[in-house]
Amino acid sequence: MKRLRSRRMRILAWASAAMAAVVAAAAAGLYIAIRHQLSGITHVRQIDTSNRPPRYTSALNILLLGSDTRKGQRVGGRVGCNCSDTIMLVHVSPGRGRVTVVSIPRDTMVPYYACAPTGGLPGQQADPYALERINATLAAGGPECVRETVEQQTGIYIDNFIELNFSGFEKVINDIGGVNICVPFTIDNVITAGGGSGLHLTAGEHHINGRVALEFWRTRENIADGSDLARIARDQYLMAQVVKGVLHSGLLSSPAKLYRVIGDVARAMTTDASDGELLSIAASLRGISPSHIQFITAPWAPYPPDPNELQFAQPQADALFYALAHDTALPRVSRYGRVGKREGRSGSGSGTLTVSPAQVKVNVLDGSAGTDYASQAATALASRGFTVLGTGYAASTGYTASVIEYGSAADLPAAATLRQQFSSVRLERVTGLAPGTVTVILGSDFSGLAPPHPTSPSSIGHLYTSYGGITATAACRNSAFYGTYTPRTAQPAACACAG
Repeated sequence: MKRLRSRRMRILAWASAAMAAVVAAAAAGLYIAIRHQLSGITHVRQIDTSNRPPRYTSALNILLLGSDTRKGQRVGGRVGCNCSDTIMLVHVSPGRGRVTVVSIPRDTMVPYYACAPTGGLPGQQADPYALERINATLAAGGPECVRETVEQQTGIYIDNFIELNFSGFEKVINDIGGVNICVPFTIDNVITAGGGSGLHLTAGEHHINGRVALEFWRTRENIADGSDLARIARDQYLMAQVVKGVLHSGLLSSPAKLYRVIGDVARAMTTDASDGELLSIAASLRGISPSHIQFITAPWAPYPPDPNELQFAQPQADALFYALAHDTALPRVSRYGRVGKREGRSGSGSGTLTVSPAQVKVNVLDGSAGTDYASQAATALASRGFTVLGTGYAASTGYTASVIEYGSAADLPAAATLRQQFSSVRLERVTGLAPGTVTVILGSDFSGLAPPHPTSPSSIGHLYTSYGGITATAACRNSAFYGTYTPRTAQPAACACAG
């Protein structure tokens, strides 16, 4: 009996060892397969790590870049410059229940920020007095240079960046089975030496694959006013359809599908995220609703020296960036008027942010060349709880209207809080001011502080209503198709394209 029991124990031990070996071999094989599938991803490390913005919350901020490189692509138009013509800042709120996607126009002029040489690219030296298009930073120092520039301009800590070229975009669309779109008139975007995408669509609804989606993404000439801003609006609409396609396909809740898609686009992707981080980012969004994903464009204004370029419209842009950095609710949006226009349109919306008056450190200067208003205003502000650092006279006189100057996006909440104390004053961002302080220069129209007034907060999830954006539930976006160059023979859409 003992001999039989001993024999059974040996058989069980051998079976257990064999099963363990099989499981180990399978796990090793799966690991090797996954590593092989994802090995095509180009991973880069963060090298410009000094002077980064603070991380205020547990939100996730991803910089999504689209490179216009045409290597190995049958894409019409001019030869690509390896510029980041698509720059999107994806903000995933704490709890991963809301997503805000902010498009940064490629023609936005920004200062030169220091970017280290990398991957055969020269990098660049910091020069706050020289400006470049933000899309040129990719060719100067790679994705790291774009990240550094966006961080310094917005004050938002960026966790990771993901860069996809044209082929990667096309493969994602194909992997989710294509997307549905609706166009209000027939589009015939002929390829020429100067541009064109080759898009041919009749008016109405279409289910398009990756190739046609790429043509749609790139279409600019002869649609709406032909500007990149109108193209951004159409791209956001297409992204909304992609979101719906991803959620409908169950991609984010299926590790096998997710693994296949990432593998398909591996050779078209450059990122500073590890393979595990990429999978974690995607998995964290699996339960999100399209209504909780919003797309907006960073507020812009014409760049005065060259109307073909843009600059961030202030203080509207800083208000948006602050809200995202802190994932905070904005008080009721107030209109500052149209801050500029390009082809008949201007950047949309603005926001006013409030903090405790005790946190506002203010210098009060008189710029009217008349009555000394500084002491009067300083006393009144101190009585309302503001921290008055001192009073004096402005470097120049002759101010008619009062001005509040602030130095960076981090100081905008203090400036906006101070603004609420005046009935007539404008905000102006001025480089070189001491961090953590603001300055009010009183003009001759100053007659005393305005009565205090409360503000009504609105959720960060409704920024799109303040900044002229859309949510991922959008069925169409007709306003992005109409403009100066809309064909006279445009047909009415065969689908219900509202928006």
